[in-house]
Amino acid sequence: MSSSTASLTRQWTTWGPVVAALALVAAWGRDLPGFAIGLIALCLIAAVLAAVHHAEVIAHRVGEPYGSLVLAVAVTVIEVGLIVSLMVGGGEKTSSYARDTVFAAVMITCNGIVGLSLLVAALRNRVAVFNAEGSGGALATVCTLATMTLVLPTFTTSHPGPEFSGVQLAFAAVASLCLYGVFVGVQTVRHRDYFLPVPRPGHDSEDDHADPPTRRDAWTSLGLLVVALVAVVGNAKVISPTIEDGVQSAGLPKAVVGVVIALMVLLPETLAAVRAARRDRVQTSLNLAYGSAIASIGLTIPAIALASIWLSGPLVLGLGPLHMVLLVLTGVVSALTVVPGRANLLQGGVHLSIFAAFVFLSFSP
Repeated sequence: MSSSTASLTRQWTTWGPVVAALALVAAWGRDLPGFAIGLIALCLIAAVLAAVHHAEVIAHRVGEPYGSLVLAVAVTVIEVGLIVSLMVGGGEKTSSYARDTVFAAVMITCNGIVGLSLLVAALRNRVAVFNAEGSGGALATVCTLATMTLVLPTFTTSHPGPEFSGVQLAFAAVASLCLYGVFVGVQTVRHRDYFLPVPRPGHDSEDDHADPPTRRDAWTSLGLLVVALVAVVGNAKVISPTIEDGVQSAGLPKAVVGVVIALMVLLPETLAAVRAARRDRVQTSLNLAYGSAIASIGLTIPAIALASIWLSGPLVLGLGPLHMVLLVLTGVVSALTVVPGRANLLQGGVHLSIFAAFVFLSFSP
C-alpha cells in the first residue's frame, strides 16, 4: 500500500465513525424523512467499513485469536444493547425479538460467513485449510448453546408456550455465560494454537511480513472501533422503525425484522472474515464466524434474562419446527465440513445454500 493510499485510508476510517456517531446523535428519538433515513444508511455503511479496518489493525497488533475475539465480543455487546432497547416498552409484539435475532445470527455466521469464506478461499487456493481441533470445539459450543437456549424452551413444561420459567431462564443464562467463559479461556490461553491460521508454504500473507502497528495506533483503533460499532448498532436501531413499517406493510413475518437487524449488525464480521479468507487465513474467518455465534448466545441470553426483570411482556425463546430443522441441518453439515480440516467449493456452496434457504423461508415461511 502506497503512503498516499495509506494516508487516505487513515483519514476516512478516522472521520467515518465520528460522522456516523454524530449522525446517530442528531437522529436519535426523531421522526426522520426518507432522505434522512438514506443518509443514516450511508453513515452505517461507512461505519461498518471503518470497523473492519480498525479490527484488522488491532488483530495485527495483538495477533490471533485475540483480534477476532475483540471484534466478535465488541459487536455482540453492543448488539445486546440494541435488542434490549428494542424490547423495552415494546410489550408482546417484541417478545420474540431476542430469539429471532440470536437465531438469525447463528444462521448468518455458521452458514453465510462460513460458506462465503470457504468459497472465497477455495476459489483462490482450490482448497481451504484450517485447524479442525479449534473449529470443531467452537462448533460444538455453538450447537450446545443453541440447543440449550433456543430448542429446549419449546419442549419444557413448567411454563406454557415456548418459554422458560424463571428458574429455567436463570439456569440457561448462567450455563451460557460459564460455557462462553470456558471457550474464551481455551481459545486464548490453554489451547491458543488450535485457533491460529494454518501455515502453508508459498501462501504467506502480507501481514506475516508487514510491521505491526504501534501501541498508540492500536489503542486509537480500539477507540475508533468502539465508536464505529456503537454507530453501526445505533443507526441500525434508528432505521429499524422504517424496517418494521416496511415489514408490516408488506405482510411479512415479524421474524424478518430480526433477520434484517442481524444482517446489518454482522456486516463488520462478514467483511473481515472474507478479507481474511482472501489472504488464505481461513482459520481467522472461522474464528470470527463461530466466535460471533458463541458470543451472540453466550452474552445475549444472560443479558436478556437479567433485563426480563423489568421488561414487560413474555420472553419467547423456543424455535418452531421449521427453524429447528434448519438448526439441525446446520449442525450436521458444519460437523462434516469441520472434521477433515480442509474444504473446497462444494462445502462453501452447501453452507450458502442453507443460508439462502433460511433467508427465503424467513420471508416466505
